[in-house]
Amino acid sequence: MEKSKVFYTDLHVSYRENLLQKLDRLCMEAGMGNIDFKNRFAAIKIHFGEPGNLAFLRPNWAKVVADRVKALGGRPFLTDCNTLYVGRRKNALDHLDAAYENGYSPFSTGCQVIIADGLKGTDEVLVPIDGDYVKEAKIGRAVMDADIIISLNHFKCHELTGFGGAIKNIGMGCGSRAGKMEMHSAGKPVVLSEQCIGCGACRKNCAHEAISFVSRRAQIDHNRCVGCGRCIGVCPEDAVEAAQDEANDIACKKISEYTLAVLKDRPSFHINLVMDISPFCDCHAENDVPIVEDIGMYASFDPVALDVACADAVNSLPPVPGSVLEGKTGVDHFGAVHPATDWRAGMEHAEKIGLGSRSYELVRI
Repeated sequence: MEKSKVFYTDLHVSYRENLLQKLDRLCMEAGMGNIDFKNRFAAIKIHFGEPGNLAFLRPNWAKVVADRVKALGGRPFLTDCNTLYVGRRKNALDHLDAAYENGYSPFSTGCQVIIADGLKGTDEVLVPIDGDYVKEAKIGRAVMDADIIISLNHFKCHELTGFGGAIKNIGMGCGSRAGKMEMHSAGKPVVLSEQCIGCGACRKNCAHEAISFVSRRAQIDHNRCVGCGRCIGVCPEDAVEAAQDEANDIACKKISEYTLAVLKDRPSFHINLVMDISPFCDCHAENDVPIVEDIGMYASFDPVALDVACADAVNSLPPVPGSVLEGKTGVDHFGAVHPATDWRAGMEHAEKIGLGSRSYELVRI
């Protein structure tokens, strides 16, 4: 397979050009301006960060991308889907509050913020892909309504996939609640009986009569349950959760297939900012000392080549003293931080299904 071009610039600046201007130049030199944006809706997929975490990307970066899309004639909006787990981004109202708290608003970024899978994470489009693991991906509707996909990604470690970059941000991030269930789980949701208060919200919102109560505690009939995840979203005590029983390598492959569902048949462009490389996802309400020093900004039309190039860059550096990586041996920093993960499984599968190439040519600007 032919090598894909990945464009890179470091974080050095001069009085002539600051980092935001440098990001804009990187995007244009990498070819973003070759996309026909005129009067087309452009979804800028981003992670707004869980409040309490300080490693997430500042909204200033998103404004650069949104302003460039508008300058090219497009109609940008920032987007993400609701989370499956307990936190501040579990429904659209809380999600928007969290985004605004972290500085993401129409006033700071110059474009609207839309939660792609609706109020409770159930507004989805079924996208046929006939993959090895996923036959119909469940994608947030606003993402699928867009004409163009731009991913703006904070590249860091991740406890499920080894690292989080373009493919993790798009695949898992654009899945509806049911889609996230499918990627995380081989089974159906489960009830934490000790947390259940018997309020009946889960049963009221179940469209398949899969929930009953025994001694005022909810139980889920997995023969009736279709794994939509509505019960997770409505439980006021967070007593229902995904089984999270899928093998990590299979989950990585499912994420690649979901990414293909999002990107196929329309233009896309991808940006990874490799800085504040924290040990855990920005979904955590905390962050830690970065595992290596800040590296730079990368951009490409190929999300696979982009992620592999960033992983190689991180693995080429020594650990930051005092970080969780200090004292750990091995050639793969991500595996050292999260030994149960294998990021290569997702990249290999992504290449196999035609999402991109693991071979890349690094073009420095």
